[in-house]
Amino acid sequence: MAIKKGPALGRGLEALLGNIDTKNTSDNKVSSVTAELCYLPIEKIDPNPDQPRREFDETSLNELAQSIKESGVIVPITVKKEGERYILIAGERRYRASKIANLKEIPAYIKIATKQEVMEMALVENIQREDLNAIEIALSLKALIEECDLTQEKMSERIGKSRSSITNYLRLLKLPAEVQLALRNNKISMGHARSIIGLDDEQAQISVVKDIIEKDLSVRQVEQIANRLKEEAKTQPKKKEKKVLPDFYKTQKEKLIKRLETNIEISRSQRGKGTITISFKNDSDFERIISLLE
Repeated sequence: MAIKKGPALGRGLEALLGNIDTKNTSDNKVSSVTAELCYLPIEKIDPNPDQPRREFDETSLNELAQSIKESGVIVPITVKKEGERYILIAGERRYRASKIANLKEIPAYIKIATKQEVMEMALVENIQREDLNAIEIALSLKALIEECDLTQEKMSERIGKSRSSITNYLRLLKLPAEVQLALRNNKISMGHARSIIGLDDEQAQISVVKDIIEKDLSVRQVEQIANRLKEEAKTQPKKKEKKVLPDFYKTQKEKLIKRLETNIEISRSQRGKGTITISFKNDSDFERIISLLE
């Protein structure tokens, strides 16, 4: 049964849905089979732990549940068998709505799939429906890359997105948490977020996002603000980062202060090179310190 394609990806979900297992599973007394698909007990199905979408609109689910009560589940879900249970691969909205509708069984294809394929299919299905927000897509892509040890080039080939598009999504994860939350909650668009990624100052990024929300700024306006802030940053002298001494150096510094009864300053580079500065009040104090050192 064909699943409607969305414009987001070049590779359709059906391209990933090979090897559908339509073998009669009545031997396990878990399902009955009609022609091409199985009817599985909903209680035997577990949600996909790698489902990229974390939030589901309650009103939309209730509307789908009402439709399912009247017409049934039109498009079967896809699952993977694990032991005596099934892991949901595609169709979580239909699965959730069917539970709301108090269905006991749901039509399903049983797919033979690796964990990587399960993650890919869950991601592709949601992106094709355009239900995921940009942060959820970015987190899903990151999980796929890390879990399956993929390069961005390989990821591009697997899901049909350009490498530049994948890079743009992954860059969103470098934004401060406040900015990511605004993007996740659709208070700003991906265009807004991309406009401020180039700002080095996190506080500036957060400040711009607040202005976007309060003043309803367009992406073009945000781009102009970001360019102005970048130019201002170039003209301002860079602040020297305060170097923090390792705990061992701090301890030895305190010991020297107590032993010499004067102020001690220690500076140290990242490579371990440094200086010790010993303060003295006058000539006699200098001689006192020298005698202690000797």
